[in-house]
Amino acid sequence: MPRSARSATAPGLAASRSRHPVPDADAPAGHESPLPPGPWLLMLEARAPWELAALLAVSPWMHRMPAGDGHPVLVFPGLGASDTSTLAVRQFLQRQGFTPYPWEQGLNLGPRPGVLERCRERLDALRRRHREKVSLVGWSLGGIYARELAKEAPDEVRCVVTLGTPFTGHPRATNAWRFYELVSGHQTHDAELLAEVRRPPPVPTTSIYSRTDGIVAWECSINPPGHPHTENIEVRASHLGMGMNPLALYAIADRLRQDPAHWRRFDVAGARRWFFKVAHQPHALVDAY
Repeated sequence: MPRSARSATAPGLAASRSRHPVPDADAPAGHESPLPPGPWLLMLEARAPWELAALLAVSPWMHRMPAGDGHPVLVFPGLGASDTSTLAVRQFLQRQGFTPYPWEQGLNLGPRPGVLERCRERLDALRRRHREKVSLVGWSLGGIYARELAKEAPDEVRCVVTLGTPFTGHPRATNAWRFYELVSGHQTHDAELLAEVRRPPPVPTTSIYSRTDGIVAWECSINPPGHPHTENIEVRASHLGMGMNPLALYAIADRLRQDPAHWRRFDVAGARRWFFKVAHQPHALVDAY
């Protein structure tokens, strides 16, 4: 795990979670999986409406961002959520000059039979309609779908952006694992499946995460070092509000504007350093917690 992913959190946040991670039997030797966020961080999820209010407040400024190139973007909702939850993301991307699409499968109740197949069909249809590659944006569990689709069809995917997605560590390092098992019918201890989920897609891949995420242990959203086409961008956001958080949306739009042929990692130089941190640019990190 990157050095920045191991830096200390604030005393109050550290107290909300054990300082001693638990061994992950399904991970590579020596790997430890963190415990899920504690009750204090879970209570902080109530700030999600304030993140929407912040987005509305800064909308005039956000409209001044450089326009996108109109390419298609397929957006996946999180566990237990529908396309309604991603409406703010898609409306924002539409205003920014992209062409966003919902996943159109109702509530996301996990990878039940046929779900991933329909996701693949949706991706194929958008690729044929636009005659260009499709970017994939996934919130929480939706980010797993985005990453897996990019692995299956890298020639159809331009880039992947995930929001609070637990693709490494153990699924039980989240506060939603019991709900996942209940609604999906899948167990969370499939070692072979977990190993596959950890593997990054072969396309530019961005993980947007928050250390104050009350649902997913933030360490589970860190792309490991050694992959020049992956990156990790830290924002201050709740898990439930990440898809309407202005900083997260700014980062999404910035990443979608990248030319895949000349893709570069997110840079926190200048004013950005006051709002973002990156796990791929250690010299620019400032521990503000």
